[in-house]
Amino acid sequence: MIREVLSYAVLEQYMDCPKANFANVYVNGTLRGLYSNAESINKKFLSDKYFSQDGSNFKCNPMGGAGPGVGISPDLKWISSDTTAYYNGYELNSTYGWTELVNMINVLNNNFAQIETVLDVDRVMWMLAFNNVLVNLDSYSGAFRQNYYLYNDLNDRWVPTVWDLNMSFAGFPGGTGGGPYTPTSLDPFSNSTSLNHPLIVKFLANPMYKRMYMAHLRTIVKEIFESGSYLTTANALRLTINGAVQADPYKFYTYTQFQNSLTTAVTGGGPGGSSIPGIQALMDGRVTFFNSNSDYNLSAPTIVSVNSNTPSPAYGSIVTFTANCSNETSVFMGYRFEHALKFNRVQMFDDGMHQDGAAGDHVYGVQLTLNCYELEYYVYAENSLAGMFSPQRAEHEFYSLFTLLPLAPNGSVILNELMSSNDNTAFDANDESNDWIELFNPTANVYGLTGLYLSDDINNLSKWAFPQGSGIQPNEYLIVWADQDSLQYGLHANFKLGSSGETLMLSDGINIYDQVSFPALNVDESFARCPDAGTFTYTTPTFSAANNCYVGLTTETLDVAIYPVPTSDWITLRWANAAYRKIMLTDMHGRRLGIWEFNDSSVKIDLSAFTPGYYSILVDYDGAIQQRTIVKVD
Repeated sequence: MIREVLSYAVLEQYMDCPKANFANVYVNGTLRGLYSNAESINKKFLSDKYFSQDGSNFKCNPMGGAGPGVGISPDLKWISSDTTAYYNGYELNSTYGWTELVNMINVLNNNFAQIETVLDVDRVMWMLAFNNVLVNLDSYSGAFRQNYYLYNDLNDRWVPTVWDLNMSFAGFPGGTGGGPYTPTSLDPFSNSTSLNHPLIVKFLANPMYKRMYMAHLRTIVKEIFESGSYLTTANALRLTINGAVQADPYKFYTYTQFQNSLTTAVTGGGPGGSSIPGIQALMDGRVTFFNSNSDYNLSAPTIVSVNSNTPSPAYGSIVTFTANCSNETSVFMGYRFEHALKFNRVQMFDDGMHQDGAAGDHVYGVQLTLNCYELEYYVYAENSLAGMFSPQRAEHEFYSLFTLLPLAPNGSVILNELMSSNDNTAFDANDESNDWIELFNPTANVYGLTGLYLSDDINNLSKWAFPQGSGIQPNEYLIVWADQDSLQYGLHANFKLGSSGETLMLSDGINIYDQVSFPALNVDESFARCPDAGTFTYTTPTFSAANNCYVGLTTETLDVAIYPVPTSDWITLRWANAAYRKIMLTDMHGRRLGIWEFNDSSVKIDLSAFTPGYYSILVDYDGAIQQRTIVKVD
């Protein structure tokens, strides 16, 4: 009863995965029993974990169900460039994605050197390590190569999500697909020569990825199972559901079996009536096996310390990072300038020329220019045998370094526009049309916002604080969503704007920097300064863009054709008639990236310089936003 929930409790420490708990299920008021309950891989999950929800999404399960003799499995084997050849093996859960999926499968099988451009390799290795350690074989690692999701994220990389763990801890009767095996001694390189598991074969054939995979596997074994910490979680779960198990009128197993199955194998009751090992008995056996396994016991480097030459670097400064190691031959640093972005991996050097001290002293250095508000980073060291991460749960966990920005002085950042009844004007990364507030920096300086507050309560000026690492670029528009969704990615205030009007204030918690008392607004009508930094008035919305000060909304409906989507270079917008129009491109945080004005029936826009990901195009006619669409740039 606890296998699924316990498995997710382990997995969430190493990669994004569903939450899980328990539920008593009733049908027409009659108790049907206790069930484990796992979070759906839906748009909310995708937005919360991967910061977008409109990318291609596949449930990797055969359309006709898995089982012996099934025609095609979601095994990522290359069949052909014909997308229809894959239809029965994967379930499309988005409006498009077959071409992108087949491209990734092609790279995996036929051009593996480019795999990091199309696949989140770190999460793949965590998934494979997790499946192996917990003998989770109703998965990609087992006979049917299924029960995972693939989502094409903002970085245009496929991200795996583990799914369906009720048969974890060797509860799956189908095995590895490679013949008989013993659960306690499942080899860490199981299926590394399989004809049906290219994901495992390709990754374990790559020396660096193999060392990274084993580093992740060792981390799970040592932190969770060798330490015995999982038993604390397991016993807490057993205590939580004890009464519900007793009361379950339709349970597959007896209450006595439930009480004993942590340490004792159970036979019968479940699907197939197979024998399922006790969780603790299995994992004690796994720990003993790993500690006697030669590949597991290869001598890995030690990362003694990771440091930067300044704990509080200025924005835009050059910072030196060092890693003090032993038993290493190569050291790398993974870094990113924004949480939603992918990590970039660069080599560190012990040559005395990278602010690393003396050559050959096992201190490695690298320098980065921190044109960012926050740096997230980790270090990976390896020798010819094994690897080690710091922190050991990287890339899921990482070190953070915030840059110092001059706090915006009074008058340098202003409230520029707001909307208290947003229906179809602007959408956040969760595709929600919530209230929004636009700030504007009319100066030539970049400023920090940490230490400033937004509030709609004069008696509580510090109602919502800009989080650490907030900043605004020169002449930039910055959006804060007033939606009380503080757990969502981006800037989300803990209050909403009153649709009947109220006063909004920007302050340092004591002194009011800017304020506006806005009236009741119609749906999709904004209250904005006209022009920017001018006087507030009713106007048509210009989300994250220069205020155009046209009053009232035009009612013309524009029929816009946009192609090709996705694109890698140029995109064309075409209308039925010629007229003056303005096109604005923003990223998924609402930051303006470009504006094009023209007077024609079509326009061709060059997007080749943009980073792969998703962008929002807003079409404007005489100042009124008429249409919004999301485009994907490869």
